[in-house]
Amino acid sequence: MKLGCLPNVAAIAFWLAPTFAAGMQDLPIRETPRPVTTKGIPHIQIDVEVVPELTSELLERVSALPGIKLRRTIVGRAGSTGFWVNGGIELVRPDSIIRGREFAHSHPDGSLHASLPPDLAIQAIEAGWAIHHPWASSKRGMEGFVMIYTPTTKDELEVVFKLVKESYSYVAGDEVW
Repeated sequence: MKLGCLPNVAAIAFWLAPTFAAGMQDLPIRETPRPVTTKGIPHIQIDVEVVPELTSELLERVSALPGIKLRRTIVGRAGSTGFWVNGGIELVRPDSIIRGREFAHSHPDGSLHASLPPDLAIQAIEAGWAIHHPWASSKRGMEGFVMIYTPTTKDELEVVFKLVKESYSYVAGDEVW
């Protein structure tokens, strides 16, 4: 998808977001086909084959990161796991979170909704890793809100994990490297 296809989000991303994703400058092109997703709410993937081991490994890795706690989601569908910024950490972009301190959540199918820096969200979309959430162009602060597709290989898991860390850094202003 070219930037010209996303005029509102691209313009906002250009002006609002610093190049926050220093570690993601070389975002690789995702080689597996993009899953089909719904256009409305609930925003879900339709045609994906889940690799349960990769989904479990992602949750295990995220749970080991400092500053993040896994909890039941308060914004995702049933069975989703919320990724929460710990209470003692100040949120630098609270408007990029839908509710509470939940900056991302993982669905049972392995896909995630996360708030990324808007410029990184556009890069992830163009490289085949994500799609904008339906709210991204209609809610202030949500310009980088995306669905990150289910990882289907170990290499994809590495990229998705890095995107989760970038999401945390974006909303909390803190790196978890």
